Amino acid sequence: MTRKTPQVEEPSEKELVVENGPKSWAAGVPGVYHSMKPAIEQMGLNRTRKTVMAMNQKDGFDCPSCAWPDPHHRKAFEFCENGAKAVTWEATPITIPSSFWAEHPVSELRSRSEYWLGMQGRLTEPVYKPAGEDHYKPVSWDEALRIVADKLKGLDSPDRAAFYTSGRTSNEAAFLYQLLVRGYGTNNLPDCSNMCHESSGWAMGQTIGIGKATVSFDDYANADLIIIMGQNPGTNHPRMMTELENCKHNGGEIVAVNPLPEAGLRRYKNPQQVNGVIGHGVQIADQFLQIRIGGDMALLQAVSKRVLDAEARKPGTVLDHAFLAEHCEGLEELKEHLARLDESAVLEATGLRSEDIDELAARYLKAEKVIITWAMGITQQKKGVATIKEIINLLLLRGNIGKPGAGASPIRGHSNVQGDRTMGIWEQMPQSFMEALGKEFDFEPPREHGTDAVETINQMRDGEIKVFVALGGNLVAAISDTNAAEAAMENTEMTVQISTKLNRSHAVTGREALILPTMGRTEIDIQESGPQFVSVEDTVCAVHPSWGSVEPVSHQLLSEPAILSRLGKLLVGTKIKADWDGFEKNYDLIRDHISRVVGGCEDYNQRIRQDGGFVLANGPRDSRTFPTPTGKAVLTVNDLEHVQRPAGTLILQSMRSHDQFNTTIYSHNDRYRGIKKGRHVVFVNPDDLAELGLADGQYVDIRGVYEDGEERVVRKFRVVSYPTARGCAAAYYPEANVLVPLNHTAEGSNTPISKAVIVRLEPSLDQAPDSAPPVSAGAARP
Repeated sequence: MTRKTPQVEEPSEKELVVENGPKSWAAGVPGVYHSMKPAIEQMGLNRTRKTVMAMNQKDGFDCPSCAWPDPHHRKAFEFCENGAKAVTWEATPITIPSSFWAEHPVSELRSRSEYWLGMQGRLTEPVYKPAGEDHYKPVSWDEALRIVADKLKGLDSPDRAAFYTSGRTSNEAAFLYQLLVRGYGTNNLPDCSNMCHESSGWAMGQTIGIGKATVSFDDYANADLIIIMGQNPGTNHPRMMTELENCKHNGGEIVAVNPLPEAGLRRYKNPQQVNGVIGHGVQIADQFLQIRIGGDMALLQAVSKRVLDAEARKPGTVLDHAFLAEHCEGLEELKEHLARLDESAVLEATGLRSEDIDELAARYLKAEKVIITWAMGITQQKKGVATIKEIINLLLLRGNIGKPGAGASPIRGHSNVQGDRTMGIWEQMPQSFMEALGKEFDFEPPREHGTDAVETINQMRDGEIKVFVALGGNLVAAISDTNAAEAAMENTEMTVQISTKLNRSHAVTGREALILPTMGRTEIDIQESGPQFVSVEDTVCAVHPSWGSVEPVSHQLLSEPAILSRLGKLLVGTKIKADWDGFEKNYDLIRDHISRVVGGCEDYNQRIRQDGGFVLANGPRDSRTFPTPTGKAVLTVNDLEHVQRPAGTLILQSMRSHDQFNTTIYSHNDRYRGIKKGRHVVFVNPDDLAELGLADGQYVDIRGVYEDGEERVVRKFRVVSYPTARGCAAAYYPEANVLVPLNHTAEGSNTPISKAVIVRLEPSLDQAPDSAPPVSAGAARP
């Protein structure tokens, strides 16, 4: 395809515009405009039609953005603004020419922003950076894969390599990847789950025996009450807004618990409804609890205590005694623990009034069917695991697991991150999976647990892990402690990235580096046996096929299964009983193996071809059976702890802007928060600004405050007066990652604590707006 030189403007701080406060509603006609305008401009009308109209359709491809489930009856426009931007970003016909690599040294790429890198176009040929050189150079596929295989074979132990995975990867590619890695001899399989929903998996696994949602798609519309905690669906998974709207139409109530007011949780204008185009739309949140960062655990305990107190006043009328007696354990211990709960400590931790908590408890007691749904605002806290256990406690008290319209609902932020874990992408897969894998492929898989994302960075820093391979993703930008992560990556002997487009992880490399370009989910995949499809699992355990709809941007591209099959043949070969050539030719062969290894995936090839695919079994949801050691759900006792804020400091959280997905930046705008042409901002409550002696629009350095006296600072961020919770502040991810130390992780899950960083805001010495472009994402300013 003909390359058009991308016109990428990097806005200067002089151009940054701050409007007055957050918007009061989301979507509507502007949502359609901002979805389709970049799609048509960058892809053209015909390619836009072929991609956007096929997205999330039963004969189309699964959205490469979030993991929100698909309805049974699909509309013609089954996509949201975020999904349309993700498709535009991936399916652009703009490609990077061979001349690009001679023109742009790696050192220059490192100075560029994530936005600039992504806008250069699709990668189409393997490139290799030899040790000691500053340029990638094009190489053949055979040479690229030989370089990788030879390097891995030359290590003194398979544990000297780590193999990272992004949630964009399909089930088939994920299964092949973990097979290749375990056939090679290691369980070093860090993935993006380690940084987002690992806390959910740990908490739910220990309480109900499964780390997945206990709801179906239909449950959202049929709930009496939905409590939304630590998430912003209007930006991060906008299709959820339609089901929240349906819940309201059916008489349900919605409570939002968040430190920031979010437009989508205030009012939603559905662009596919007349009321959403020319009308007022639908008020979403019946109650907004503007909680202090880290106060969610205290709030949940306070509501559970009110439920138990109501039962004490009217015995036998509040708790679901039959459910608790038959299916649960730990009730008496929980009662005894919560009887000692200090209300004053709750109010200090939450920043709420007792009346606010009373109102939430009254809504919960009135409702017969309750869903509690959460995302990274909960999981990325020090007490994230314990907080999610408190969510489970509250749901269990009134039997809100295992009945229609009720349940626990962690919302996965990437399209197939849940499917990757199902397929074996985890450094701690259970022995039952390993035994089935070994039996299927006639080898002995390694049994010692591998490294997660944080431990991988630690071991790369210490020289223990020498080769880093990534199947998608952008680890150096995604993980905490950016400077430490980049130094660790540079300390490796080789980095290998399997990618569709450039990102910062291609510019921060080991001594040797390769980029292996792959096809996107939007593209038609033709192999020797004919057209191929892949499959994915969404956030409610539904597994369905995904077919590409447009021609690949280059015939040099290989699919992820093809790349992994060829690498597996070179690296693992006949050490295990695997038909590497056959896997590339026909993905049905991969699915046949999945059906015999992965629990719940029996007859995979037949079931995936059913209309809409199939839903994996879920004991807590389907039959109120709990695969815990005792066979019962566990009510747990968790000691309350909240984030302490020394005088003169704030509690900082990182968050996405509206125009980004994970580390992919679509523009420098955040429409719903009123920010244009800039990302180096910090949102602070106006009362806190007055208390700290700061002014709206002032430039500040954000300095982390740590018990061990570590020094981390990002410089010259513009203060934005904003209605955050008192004592709290917010800045964009990944720019704020510099401030999160690598060893600051959630108890139990080892997830980086990106939602509770104690900081001081110090006036910058230079108060003049810079005319230069902002510093590239993740780099601390000197």
